[in-house]
Amino acid sequence: MDKKKVDNNNKLRHSIQALWTIITNSYFVGFFTGKIYGGATKHICVPGLNCYSCPGAIGSCPIGSLQAVMGSWKYKFSYYVVGFMVFVGAILGRFVCGWLCPFGLIQDLLHKIPFAKKIETFKGDKQLRYLKYVILVVFVILMPLFAVDILGQGEPYFCKLICPSGTLLGGIPLLTANEGLRAIIGGLFAWKTTILIIIVVLSIIIYRPFCKYLCPLGAIYAVFNPIAFYSLKVDKDKCVSCNKCAKVCKMNVDPVKTNNSLECIRCGDCKKACPTQAIELGFRNSKTK
Repeated sequence: MDKKKVDNNNKLRHSIQALWTIITNSYFVGFFTGKIYGGATKHICVPGLNCYSCPGAIGSCPIGSLQAVMGSWKYKFSYYVVGFMVFVGAILGRFVCGWLCPFGLIQDLLHKIPFAKKIETFKGDKQLRYLKYVILVVFVILMPLFAVDILGQGEPYFCKLICPSGTLLGGIPLLTANEGLRAIIGGLFAWKTTILIIIVVLSIIIYRPFCKYLCPLGAIYAVFNPIAFYSLKVDKDKCVSCNKCAKVCKMNVDPVKTNNSLECIRCGDCKKACPTQAIELGFRNSKTK
């Protein structure tokens, strides 16, 4: 296995993730004033899990946007949000998770922290990965539609009760810069902070636990992986069954068996690790379809 190629690929990927994070959170004055940007671009969704409440965010998280409008009089706007996610998913699949999502970058960097024993998999790992689909259906779709107030308004329950990205990128920066908010924090923030701490600790030990088990946006993009235009193909004539691609995959995918697995985040490590160049990763065409 060419470890240097894999390492260089990850350096490139992390650089792109960091650049995209800076671009989509470029309202830097918000971090100092504790005020959320409200310009015209805030009505536009960005592909990754980029919290609307982050003081620097210049766009909206599609999951937060979907919840915010599903149970309200603005429900027609949900057509745009759903259409956006379908479009991105059909083109890129979970490439967004691997190369663009800010919280994916945070988990990647946390996993680089040395630890006595990293956990690659465990009993029940495969079954637990279905939890993100349950969260998508229950917290993102059903609860905003049916758990409504007297005026028939729903709430963004996933953002409110679970999302650690929102706590890290939105809640903590806002509280740091806004004294008024610090005075009214209560049990809910303590709960969200506890979830964030658990995810941070788990990210050191397990590669991307939030992406694997909890993220509803990853669940949406995952279902498009088998049909997305950006795809992975294994040339069986070149493959020598060395299993190096499966060994290098941190998402526990065997590209030879399931080249467009729902769990594949298109990181490209398998392609770099392949000694016979049997793996192609790119947009479908006469060579990769």
